[in-house]
Amino acid sequence: MNTDRRTFLGSGIALAGIASTIGIASAQDTSALAGAIHKHSLPALPYGYAELEPFIDAQTMELHHSKHHKAYVDGLNKAEAELAKARANGDFSLIQHWSKQCAFHGGGHALHTLFWQCMAPQSKGGGSLESSSSLLNGINTSFGTFELFKKQFTAAAIAVEGSGWALLHYRKDDDALIILQAENQHKLSSWNTVPILGIDVWEHAYYLKYQNKRADYVNAWWNIVNWNAVNNFYEQAKS
Repeated sequence: MNTDRRTFLGSGIALAGIASTIGIASAQDTSALAGAIHKHSLPALPYGYAELEPFIDAQTMELHHSKHHKAYVDGLNKAEAELAKARANGDFSLIQHWSKQCAFHGGGHALHTLFWQCMAPQSKGGGSLESSSSLLNGINTSFGTFELFKKQFTAAAIAVEGSGWALLHYRKDDDALIILQAENQHKLSSWNTVPILGIDVWEHAYYLKYQNKRADYVNAWWNIVNWNAVNNFYEQAKS
């Protein structure tokens, strides 16, 4: 797994530091924490905020990355710290709340990290899929043709109820590619699959430029898909 793909898993930090941060044990009493937690951080974008124009505007990109994604990172860190505190104190009265917060914010962090990497300016290869790529072969095997895949993925993205995502997953059981929807950032999730491509269809991803015209946004987005990155994710998932 490359460095970018590891970003949303976070990096381990010392138990003594965690203890002082969340105020549940002294630096010497690390056993009271009942396990280590990780500090997640906002990944840098692989391009500038304006580089995806005219398909996604700079203001939307800046708000989406620096505000919305940052909020999911902060929410995930908060939820995991609270669960560590619950383990240390033996008080699980809010387990349902913090477990849901972990799922929601963790899903948001992971999916946005994938989303940024799945796009690129056209000047850097965005929108181009090599005819000899293993990904294209996999798409043709699973969907018949690339055009049929694109039509199904587009329809799935447009039809997500409320806020959510359309996602291309690699399914290990049968070596297949499948298209899924995710409501919010964690509902309708699948097991034993690996997401390799996703489009965010929350309104904050497109409203400033496209207003309520989600279909226009989805159709424009195909022009900046980073197929080289998606092909790499596909090959990693298969291996």
